[in-house]
Amino acid sequence: MTETTTPTRSGGRAARRAARAAPLADHLRPIRAGLSGGHYAPLTESAMQRIHTAALDALEEIGLADAPESGIRYLTGAGAILGTDGRVRFPRALIEDTIAKANRTVTLHGRDPAHDLTLSGARVHYGTAGAAVHLVDVRTRTYRDSTLQDLHDAARITDRLDNIHFLQRPLVARDVLDNREMDLNTVYACCAGTTKHIGTSFTEPAFVPDALELLHLIAGGENSWRARPFVSNTNCFVVPPMKFATESCEVMEACIEGGMPVLLLSAGQAGATAPAPIAGAIVQAVAECLAGLVYVNAIKPGHPAIFGTWPFVSDLRTGAMSGGSGEQALLTAGCAQMHRFYDLPGGAAAGIADAKLPDMQAGWEQAMSNVMAGMAGLNMVYEAAGMHASLLGFCHESLILGNDLIGQALRCVRGIEVTEDTVSVETIKATCMGGPGHYLGSEQTLGMMQTEYVYPAFADRTSPKEWDEQGKPDLVAKAIARREEILNAPSAALFDPATDAAIRARFPIHLST
Repeated sequence: MTETTTPTRSGGRAARRAARAAPLADHLRPIRAGLSGGHYAPLTESAMQRIHTAALDALEEIGLADAPESGIRYLTGAGAILGTDGRVRFPRALIEDTIAKANRTVTLHGRDPAHDLTLSGARVHYGTAGAAVHLVDVRTRTYRDSTLQDLHDAARITDRLDNIHFLQRPLVARDVLDNREMDLNTVYACCAGTTKHIGTSFTEPAFVPDALELLHLIAGGENSWRARPFVSNTNCFVVPPMKFATESCEVMEACIEGGMPVLLLSAGQAGATAPAPIAGAIVQAVAECLAGLVYVNAIKPGHPAIFGTWPFVSDLRTGAMSGGSGEQALLTAGCAQMHRFYDLPGGAAAGIADAKLPDMQAGWEQAMSNVMAGMAGLNMVYEAAGMHASLLGFCHESLILGNDLIGQALRCVRGIEVTEDTVSVETIKATCMGGPGHYLGSEQTLGMMQTEYVYPAFADRTSPKEWDEQGKPDLVAKAIARREEILNAPSAALFDPATDAAIRARFPIHLST
């Protein structure tokens, strides 16, 4: 009996193990890009309506200063009013008409269509951002000036992390001193590192045509680029409080003309360049982004634009930014709610650590705001991984560890599915009445292992005894090893030799071949 039954049981177990080890279809994975959040709502309906009304009051009564001449033409042509004080004011009807006409869905393309992101409703995506000026060296526990190679390495690491869905420039290539060359090399380094969607900015409007030409070469022609623009413009079109950033607005106009999606980024700092109350900071950010939405749609109706209410929090004792605070987490979640109030694709900042290194402080700061942003249904969670020292430092190892952290955040975003199967009455009955009295090894448990639960790649869930027997592995050391493994492997995003040669013949590329 043993000889005839054991192989059958073993074969069944082996088959189940093989099935569990095989990659799941995307729709069966417990976490993935674009899960719908929105379960967390710090603002009531009446509070959101009050914020909306206050934003309309600010736009109608205060308006924005310092619009470029071209912007004044676009805005007044759409129905805005230029006052004798030089401020552009926005009638309520103009704002409401713009909201009604604006895109409800924006697709941010990757060079690889598998990485396309659909921004709508409460669909959540996590990625990088921040433009840090230092790289964090976890080995020496020091900060140094960030370089183009550091940026390229960040792109390559991002390309291999399932829970980092897009790459917005997380650090600045400080070793490229000419601004035009820095902008071009930023585009090159990011695109050569990842096939996910990329966000970047441009220093001057005159640099945009060269960047577009570079992107046309990468895409295989202007028509291919316009059909699937895989880079968007991160545009700080305002200087809070309530002023247009003249040169950035001109950059935005050039990017729209070139077919590039735009992130309308309003980054006031509560208590400094935005009101200290969290509600007031949201009002100002919403007002500024609504003005930006009018601007974009006056240039090209329906152009893909992300509503980037991106206010930060200050530590009012010192005036320093406190991106890892509970107030920042609330502020970002409230902004996410306002995006859904307008039914507009939006993004904001979360995952920032004030901590200088990937330590316990960084863990709680990054987790708190990432979970709350996702639960609030924020479409684009920027700065979600790798950012330290209130955006002054970026850390490759922290980016890798952040992938695990965001995996857990995404599981919270997904929530709890309640169905006839998941309430489990029949399974409870079979287990308790004549069954083994536990659920270990049951068909339901085995079937749910991969679809209901998320398993971190680096977090240590061993017992103290096992941890000791394994040599007390260190989390950061494991991340260092993973970083080296990724960077020593070939990049899947590299350009073909002919394209790369054409790019290098046309532009001063600083990265070695």
